[in-house]
Amino acid sequence: MDFDAYSHALAALALWAVLVSVLGMVSTRGRSPENRCDCGKPKRDYANPVYRAERAFMNAVEVSGPFVAATVAAVLTGAAPFVVNLLASLFIVARVAMAFVHIRTENQSARSACFAAGLLCILALAVMAVVAAF
Repeated sequence: MDFDAYSHALAALALWAVLVSVLGMVSTRGRSPENRCDCGKPKRDYANPVYRAERAFMNAVEVSGPFVAATVAAVLTGAAPFVVNLLASLFIVARVAMAFVHIRTENQSARSACFAAGLLCILALAVMAVVAAF
């Protein structure tokens, strides 16, 4: 199979790996004995940017499996390349925005909107993969 038509989706997968790795590094900054639980994680406090950075990283880790699975399935089943590329790219944009909003603000509405946009991209990719498979 020729994967050239899916170059944006494949690039989105690579960018996702970079973004999750960067969030992992950012999530360890600023931890101190005073703001950590016994497990080493920051204490729950959305007013604390250290806690929000940890949550941004963990949220990215939690959504990684579905994004990778849906995108790879859509590519391998030959779903419409333009739409697969568009959805994978929009997912990255939504998740970069979510990381920024999550770490830099306490704006729950904006964070939820970014999350929903990314989730809709994943669901659309998964539906396209299932339809293309049959």
